[in-house]
Amino acid sequence: MNFTGSGEMFNDAFILGCSAIGAGLAVIAGIGPGVGQGIAAGHAAAAVGRNPGAKGDVTGTMLLGQAVAETTGLYGLLVAMLLMFVHPFKTN
Repeated sequence: MNFTGSGEMFNDAFILGCSAIGAGLAVIAGIGPGVGQGIAAGHAAAAVGRNPGAKGDVTGTMLLGQAVAETTGLYGLLVAMLLMFVHPFKTN
């Protein structure tokens, strides 16, 4: 590979490399929802243990919160997929 020519090959490699790094960073966004959902499930289990009569309310609220938290991880995955398979800045 010759990177001293017109610069086109270097630019393509640079864009692909930055896309791969960006995709890796975007996938790290999945850590937050995982931790948050684990904490929410733990607190919900503790709440049901203290008050078994509120099981339906606690479970419904927990599942709604986990669904909202999961969207962050899905957006990170979507960004990673776009960076890996769609190259909007590639010239050819």
